[in-house]
Amino acid sequence: MILVRRFRVLILVVFLLACALHIALDLLPKLDRRAARPAGDPGCSCAHAAAEAAAPGWAQARSRPGESAAGDAGWPNKHTLRILQDFSSDPASNLTSHSLEKLPPAAAPAERAPGGQELGSPSRNPPHRPLLRDPGLRRPVPAPNPSGDASLLAKLFEHPLYQGAVPPLTEDDVLFNVNSDIRFNPKAAENPDWPHEGAEFLPTGEAAVDFYPNWLKFHVGINRYELYSRHNPAIEALLQDLGSQKITSVAMKSGGTQLKLIMTFQNYGQALFKPMKQTREQETPPDFFYFSDYERHNAEIAAFHLDRILDFRRVPPVAGRMLNMTKEIRDVTRDKKLWRTFFVSPANNICFYGECSYYCSTEHALCGRPDQIEGSLAAFLPDLSLAKRKTWRNPWRRSYHKRKKAEWEVDPDYCEEVKQTPPYDSGHRILDIMDMTIFDFLMGNMDRHHYETFEKFGNETFIIHLDNGRGFGKYSHDELSILVPLRQCCRIRQSTYLRLQLLAREEHKLSLLMAESLQRDKVAPVLYQLHLEALDRRLRIVLQVVRDCIEKDGLHSVVEDDLDAEHRASTKR
Repeated sequence: MILVRRFRVLILVVFLLACALHIALDLLPKLDRRAARPAGDPGCSCAHAAAEAAAPGWAQARSRPGESAAGDAGWPNKHTLRILQDFSSDPASNLTSHSLEKLPPAAAPAERAPGGQELGSPSRNPPHRPLLRDPGLRRPVPAPNPSGDASLLAKLFEHPLYQGAVPPLTEDDVLFNVNSDIRFNPKAAENPDWPHEGAEFLPTGEAAVDFYPNWLKFHVGINRYELYSRHNPAIEALLQDLGSQKITSVAMKSGGTQLKLIMTFQNYGQALFKPMKQTREQETPPDFFYFSDYERHNAEIAAFHLDRILDFRRVPPVAGRMLNMTKEIRDVTRDKKLWRTFFVSPANNICFYGECSYYCSTEHALCGRPDQIEGSLAAFLPDLSLAKRKTWRNPWRRSYHKRKKAEWEVDPDYCEEVKQTPPYDSGHRILDIMDMTIFDFLMGNMDRHHYETFEKFGNETFIIHLDNGRGFGKYSHDELSILVPLRQCCRIRQSTYLRLQLLAREEHKLSLLMAESLQRDKVAPVLYQLHLEALDRRLRIVLQVVRDCIEKDGLHSVVEDDLDAEHRASTKR
């Protein structure tokens, strides 16, 4: 008996030591990363450190020439800061696109200049060199509409409201300060497993920029004021690439509630693939919570076109595509977890389900007809190792709980608290939130929990409208709670207000513009007709909310004048 007891004690001690060893090994890398960070680096992903890290970053962003850095006086309490401030600047917490270090080697991006240098490397960027500007100054040739008349989109984009230029760009205002004579050479960091057909886009002696792949032209065109310029021909070309480029590698995207795939193309570009889960006419069931709703591939496509028509230009390019599940997914993936989920259904259709938090099981498998599947492809933003982004918690984020309500749902004066909290107490961030609110209401998107900005530009920049898959779920219902930020704050840009009024006119009707824009996509029709009609109805509701605010608080308190005198005069003609 004594020997048995001693043996049990020995087994228990060994088990406890093994547990302690595993915990120590798990904590050591985190401790090393924290010790390696310089003082003041806001890399901690914990909720308590987020508020402390946001303060110096905000002050530095405000300390650009001509602006004064704000002090700590008058800041709200720590609880408010935790809710409203930067969610995390740690790439591991980025919910929309991660660094691709964990993907198979064939999925790693080749965004490097000759000699293995990254774009924007200081040694390749002397001050006297010209900046590589957005090459898109030429206007694309508009496609005629079916009626034979001039394109409605072309007429819209010729309006003075769509002609304003961004301020002159300095080195601090462009995402990548690269030289115009740098040639894109993927072989500088080439993996032997990459296919070699991609040599078709390499430079051949002409201007290097002209021979950049379209995804790279999109990346180098990003600046402080816009994700892409209005008339950049590379955007239309990139949409074509998304719908036709050969796929060389596929991997599942980590994180997220539903299955998404990362596609790598022959020209080394990458895109996020969301497969079709519902038909166009299917509405979200009335008993579904917003956080358990399907993500719709056609909503991602329509969101890009709506964002461009509103002239926000804050959604990365998205295009629809039909894929062969065997040749373009299963046969090119190195993700064993994904490969193992492929099967043939009783109807002899090829199916797979992958791994994710929701809807990844044989009961929710994605099946082709027999092996063709429709989906959306969203162009990747620059990798986080090249252009870091901050992820911010949306002040009007929902509770994501079946019974609890968020603070803004019960406090009618909630906006006043937000406006006293950095970065919403200065600059134009609160106006950006109002733009995003209008954008989400037109789509019916209740799932805007976070948003992102490029870290290089600080707080004086646009916010990126990512992850729009839960839009366009109901055409028979207008979710008025999405408009609460606009009702509470009663603030809107003059340019946004004027464009909304313009899109409410018969000659520039929003539904017709969307129909024309979407008909060019490879999976058109993208939206069910009743969704298009709902856009016009919701637009009228937004304008009525703004009119109510003006009647209550006065025009000058509600409408922020963001147009220069010359531009303002031209819009009145």
